[in-house]
Amino acid sequence: MLFYYLNLIGIFFFTISGSLAARDKKHYHDYFGVFFTGFLTAIGGGTLRDIILGDYPISWIKDANILLSIIIAFLFTLFFKNYIIRLRRTLFLFDTIGVGIYTILGLQKSLDFHVNPFAAIILGLISAVFGGVIRDTLLNEIPLIFAKEIYATACIAGAVAYSILTYLGVSENLAAPVCMILIIAIRIIAVKYKLALPKFDFGNETKD
Repeated sequence: MLFYYLNLIGIFFFTISGSLAARDKKHYHDYFGVFFTGFLTAIGGGTLRDIILGDYPISWIKDANILLSIIIAFLFTLFFKNYIIRLRRTLFLFDTIGVGIYTILGLQKSLDFHVNPFAAIILGLISAVFGGVIRDTLLNEIPLIFAKEIYATACIAGAVAYSILTYLGVSENLAAPVCMILIIAIRIIAVKYKLALPKFDFGNETKD
């Protein structure tokens, strides 16, 4: 039951993240464009994960509460946008929370389908970042997963930590929130202190 409600919370934050990103684009003026971007951000990663796992019907099709969570998040963004945008780095905050939650949820669902732990970690990553990839692509932005800042690495670190904790016998209900917070903390620290992985050097760069 904990994972079910965490899923709805993750959907809620991802919808806000997508809606805010669309709102920031000048060519997105109508409500449908903002809603649709938030919708795809929320369900993109989970949909791809379910397709890979062969879990049909897709989660948001069989569970009306997911769509209800998306609608509520969109209305929340619509009615409280003036308060939300006053918060510093709101898009980053909502996206980070969504990523932290969805990494662990995707990992745990994959393990429930008896996927090997390494593949489960990758599916957890896909669950977390693919909605953002769709969002950024629609908005003609470079997806964060390809940016220099630590993003996917934080998801993988949290997923590995969760796998280790559960293997050692730690309760899923304890390991899940701890590792979600770990992912969120890594993202916040990385952005605050501008931490990034080394740039891949092809060895053929020319100087001006």
